[in-house]
Amino acid sequence: MRCRSLGTALVVAASSAMVLLSSGIAQAGSSPNVVGQKYSDASSAISGAGMTAVVSTVVGDQKSWPDCLVADQVARTVAPPENSSGSATNEVLVSLNCDAAAASAKSPGYSAASPEAKAIAAAAKAANSSG
Repeated sequence: MRCRSLGTALVVAASSAMVLLSSGIAQAGSSPNVVGQKYSDASSAISGAGMTAVVSTVVGDQKSWPDCLVADQVARTVAPPENSSGSATNEVLVSLNCDAAAASAKSPGYSAASPEAKAIAAAAKAANSSG
């Protein structure tokens, strides 16, 4: 009998712990896909969806943030502080790539295999052939 009540107590404790742990930060609903867009356009789209854009990481320093490209995004919902009358906040964490051009031996930039570097190379080739 004693083992059964101990087992029941453990099950109740484990389920209570799961409820407490799962009540933390929840994932936000659907956010607009802004990967590949300039941060200025992406933040407008995110705020238009009723969410808040938050820069989580930045790579490079060749451009100002509004001109940087969004490399990744993660949606999250932040719960209000305990014992407050606040409401949850829906955020989109964005990672920015602020390199200005394709990488070279002398300067940082986009990988030669990336779509951005390929577009830069094609634009440079078109400018050289027309001039």
